[in-house]
Amino acid sequence: MTIGSSIAKARANAGLSIDDLSAKTNLRSTLLREMEEDNFVNCGGQTYARGHVRNIAIALKADAKEFLRLFDEEQGVEKRTMRDLLIENSVMHQPSETSKVSWKALIAISLILLGVVGLVQIIVSNTQSGKVASSQTSASPTTSATQIPEPTPSEQSTFTTGKGVEVVIATTRAKTWLFVSDASGRTLFSGQLAQGVSKIFSSETRLDLKVGNAGGVDVVVNGKKVEPIGSDRQVVSVSYGVDS
Repeated sequence: MTIGSSIAKARANAGLSIDDLSAKTNLRSTLLREMEEDNFVNCGGQTYARGHVRNIAIALKADAKEFLRLFDEEQGVEKRTMRDLLIENSVMHQPSETSKVSWKALIAISLILLGVVGLVQIIVSNTQSGKVASSQTSASPTTSATQIPEPTPSEQSTFTTGKGVEVVIATTRAKTWLFVSDASGRTLFSGQLAQGVSKIFSSETRLDLKVGNAGGVDVVVNGKKVEPIGSDRQVVSVSYGVDS
């Protein structure tokens, strides 16, 4: 019995058709028919042919050693390299075989690529935004050295809504926060005073003051210096009229 007839008999005993065996071994049906007819020309050489015979025997649960012995006796054995032996024993893949890539691996690779693209777009977007902001800042008009800005309330020295009562606040010892209004509730001043600053306030009937650091200031009312109105960091509210 030849190797080809042995394969055909083992396949018949296993109850498999040529197509069934093709599905189990990933070999073409036409190639299997040729091998059952003892035609191994299209197997790619004796090394690959022996590998096919071995895989067929495993698929058919036949004696692989017996199949290979019959093949060697009928087809002859050429000297094989270590690479051929590794391929024959399934340690290496045949060059014609293509590795199957898992769909899960493909999805993971796609997600990674999408993440990288998204990160690059964010970096590019932030860079462009920074350049636009920088160009807008540099293009904004600046105050000319010849322009003199209008004085703010803290830079003025005199605040008045009349001449009935006059109060001078001097931050002799420390800076302070100050709020001043007249009898009608009109605000004359609200803000910080640096140490060493003097402000004059006047109104027709009354001035109301709230001092944030009473111990740091001296107060002069209608030309007369008054007693200290409070201690350091003490918030004090006082009022002065025409008769003060």
